[in-house]
Amino acid sequence: MIPNQTGITSEDGRRSALLKAGALQNAILTSANFSIIATDEKGIIQLFNVGAERMLGYRADEVVNRVRPSDMHDPEEVRARARWLSEQLDTPIAPGFEALAFKASRGMEDIYELTYICKDGSRFPAIVSITALRDDHGDLIGYLLIGTDNSVRKRVELQLNEAVAAAEKANRAKTDFISSMSHELRTPLNAILGFAQLVESGTPVPTPTQKRGIDQILKAGWYLLDLINEILDLALIESGTLSLSGEPVALTEVLQECRAMVESQAQQRGIGMVFARLEAPRFVKADRTRLKQVLINLLFNAIKYNQPGGHVTVACTLSTPDTIRISVRDTGAGLAPAQLAQLFQPFNRLGQESGGEEGTGIGLVVTQRLVHLMGGEIGVDSTPGVGSVFWVEMALTAAPQPLASGPQSLDPPRAETPAGTLQHTLLYVEDNPANLELVEQIVARRPDLRLLGAADASLGIEFARVYQPEVILMDINLPGISGIEAMKILRSDPSTAHIPIIALSANAVPRDIQRGMEAGFFDYITKPIKVVQLMEALDRAMASARTDPCPAAHEEPA
Repeated sequence: MIPNQTGITSEDGRRSALLKAGALQNAILTSANFSIIATDEKGIIQLFNVGAERMLGYRADEVVNRVRPSDMHDPEEVRARARWLSEQLDTPIAPGFEALAFKASRGMEDIYELTYICKDGSRFPAIVSITALRDDHGDLIGYLLIGTDNSVRKRVELQLNEAVAAAEKANRAKTDFISSMSHELRTPLNAILGFAQLVESGTPVPTPTQKRGIDQILKAGWYLLDLINEILDLALIESGTLSLSGEPVALTEVLQECRAMVESQAQQRGIGMVFARLEAPRFVKADRTRLKQVLINLLFNAIKYNQPGGHVTVACTLSTPDTIRISVRDTGAGLAPAQLAQLFQPFNRLGQESGGEEGTGIGLVVTQRLVHLMGGEIGVDSTPGVGSVFWVEMALTAAPQPLASGPQSLDPPRAETPAGTLQHTLLYVEDNPANLELVEQIVARRPDLRLLGAADASLGIEFARVYQPEVILMDINLPGISGIEAMKILRSDPSTAHIPIIALSANAVPRDIQRGMEAGFFDYITKPIKVVQLMEALDRAMASARTDPCPAAHEEPA
């Protein structure tokens, strides 16, 4: 035999390779980390390595030529696998090793989870791979099962699931708390703002000194309401419970509505506004209400932090063929790089705390979260002394398909009361005396309306049946029967089923409003009450009310 350059003959190399391969095979078979089980073609165990002995507690001589691997598996899992195979193949498969090795016997490696039962009766989850073994002629000679203990992963999965469940429970508790807090804050604020609005527009006209005091009350009250709304929005977003719709929204319409809402404030501050026209109709996929909230917040900030005599410019440009950028440019003081880095932090007003402009430091955070939830992007470019450009990018979408029927007005015209007609009877079910008195004073300004009050749902249901009001105002959180339950009772009674019922509640969480509308309320008004909004809702309800079937039942309660 001819030696190679290193002095080692080819025979020596072959012998070394065989020894190395044998060492590797021995290391695999004696591994304590994996159970290696080999069976004959009938499924009887022929090889049971050290790892299998360690995991299952049997000695090799106790199982070789004696049992099948399925005898050490959870029998219910074996039966379940046989049932599954029977359904898939539409043919009976007997429980046992044949069912476990079915895929392997057809030339496919099968990996699945199962539960091993040890000699001492204990159990543990495992992941097992089954491979068919064949001779040189392709004939089946047995099966190879390689398994590993899956207990750690299962334990981690269980802990993770428990952590997720705990987080979801905490989020629900957080949302419930925020909802409750919002309700409790809105209830007294309803009286403050409601009566202040009445005094402001009442007779005699307030003196200049009184008018300044009322203006301060209203300004502080509406600011507090904005703060409550922003905190509520942020809490719902952070807890993942804020639901948004994704629909085609016409940018031109939304921008026109936003301009109408902010233009008066801009005029008061001497700020000019320029809204660039879109060269073609554009629709974005968004939640219409939340998109308006985003744009109005950016517009209000551009007006509030602008310089006297400055201007705000709104432009829409295509970033990509499928994306549009809405930019709001101001001529304010601009932001330094250090301020930009802190821009979207909650309760951070970037040093404006001592300035003359009110703010919470929450609005931009909520705006950013809403944009991201709608699949968009938000950013800012700013130069100190020149101004800032806040921009939002949204995905474009196709225009909505027109309805088959012609367009219909969503808001019926206000009901005009001809002279000499009977008053319209309203019923207000409310347990808070201050809220009841507020609505009484609001309604008293309309000679065509009269109000009946009920302090709880049971009395309200009786009043509705006896006096047949044209519209019912219903609080939600009532003692005993809730407003929603009372509304369902009235809906199920033929004598009151036709009466429009308006929810008037401090429950202002979006899911509460949605739940109320789905339950069947004609409208849902949140407290604090805006007088104009309430009267418009009453007019719509009266315009849609059915003709009173019991005209004689209009008597004042004793």
